[in-house]
Amino acid sequence: MNTRDSGSRWTRSANARSLRRIGPRARRHGRHGDFRRRRFLGRFRVTRYPTCRHCGTPMTLTLIDLGLSAVANSYVPLARAAEPEPKYPLHVRVCETCWLVQLDQDVPAGQIFTADYAYFSSFSESWLAHARRYAETMIGRLDLGRDDLVIEIASNDGYLLKNFVAAGVPVLGVEPSASVAAAAEAAGVPTLVEFFGEALARRLRDEGRRPALVCSANVLAHVPDINDFVAGIATLLSGEAIYTVEFPHLLRLIDEVQFDTIYHEHYSYLSLLAVERIFAAQGLRVFEVEEWPTHGGSLRVFACLAGAHHAEGPGLARVRAAEAAAGLDRAEGYRGFAERAEAVRRGLLDFLAEVRGQGRMVAAYGAAAKGNTLLNFCGIGPDLVAYCVDRNPAKQKTLLPGSRIPVFDVGELRRRRPDFVLILPWNLKDEVIGQLADLRAGGTRFVTAVPMIRVTA
Repeated sequence: MNTRDSGSRWTRSANARSLRRIGPRARRHGRHGDFRRRRFLGRFRVTRYPTCRHCGTPMTLTLIDLGLSAVANSYVPLARAAEPEPKYPLHVRVCETCWLVQLDQDVPAGQIFTADYAYFSSFSESWLAHARRYAETMIGRLDLGRDDLVIEIASNDGYLLKNFVAAGVPVLGVEPSASVAAAAEAAGVPTLVEFFGEALARRLRDEGRRPALVCSANVLAHVPDINDFVAGIATLLSGEAIYTVEFPHLLRLIDEVQFDTIYHEHYSYLSLLAVERIFAAQGLRVFEVEEWPTHGGSLRVFACLAGAHHAEGPGLARVRAAEAAAGLDRAEGYRGFAERAEAVRRGLLDFLAEVRGQGRMVAAYGAAAKGNTLLNFCGIGPDLVAYCVDRNPAKQKTLLPGSRIPVFDVGELRRRRPDFVLILPWNLKDEVIGQLADLRAGGTRFVTAVPMIRVTA
């Protein structure tokens, strides 16, 4: 684990006035006084605050502390059910200099994005449709053709780039997890199995790869060294080339109590305010922002080199104003979030206790990372949620990390007909209910827990 500890801060004990009394007495009573003064100073406590991953400022402001949790996508094979799981802190702090919100301790990326990483983008129909629309829009907007190059960072299983390939636009994916990269290659998407950063960007540039478009979706929050990542983007861009990046919007996370989107893969929680500052430090300029409903509310940011000629769009001023109105540029905007998350926890536990007390069965849909944060924070296990289902074969016949709830294929719902289905990826609620229309017709009800308990009959 990499902890970014910085310089010390002194926190005085409650008996601070004693220092003024001990000082003169120490001068009058020589060594005895010195001893008493040393004893008093021993009652002071050194508190080391972690430093911001962007600007290095010590961070004293906490957004929320979710305690210890297993790594969200580290599904436990049944053969290893008896083995203990490592758990790591999930403590989110706010930098009051650049306003980057972030985990204060890092699980190394190599322990998360492993060769058997289980998240495949192509299992969500709504996300695939979103990717198709993006490709069509950017091909038209930039007039991309066979002489251009599109590079996607964290290209996963090729869910996005295959749309450019189909249109005859050359592509290159960069993906650190071998499991999903192999799926991309099988889909006809050339992929480098590497972590992206400035060193790789220089190598690609030196090989003559000059993209017209660099894109990434839901990856900027996933990099521990955000400065190196953004420096790599700046290295890849030239002339009027652009970079688009999508990420869940911190404003939505706070407004809608989306604490379950906090897990170890997400090193940072991003606002436009913080992103503009991080980009500017590496010579990039944000010129437009779009708001999207994906992942509970996301931003798509358009950036270019500082000297490029792209005009600012209207979305930039609109999102800046919304963030300022919400107080994301001052400490008050972040206070009270933990108490609201605790209310969600109590609401879910009360609901589950009530229906289980009535002898009703609850199953979960979607072995999503956000669901694992929710279950672990609430202390929910198989006694309250009997099992989980997921469409992804890589997650089936495993146990959810931390909660140890077993995961089956979706057919298990039809075999066992639960009374309630707790939809863990609540952002896909409509899609999930549509897939399970037969269960709904048979009386199964659907539940989401964030930002409050909602039951759909």
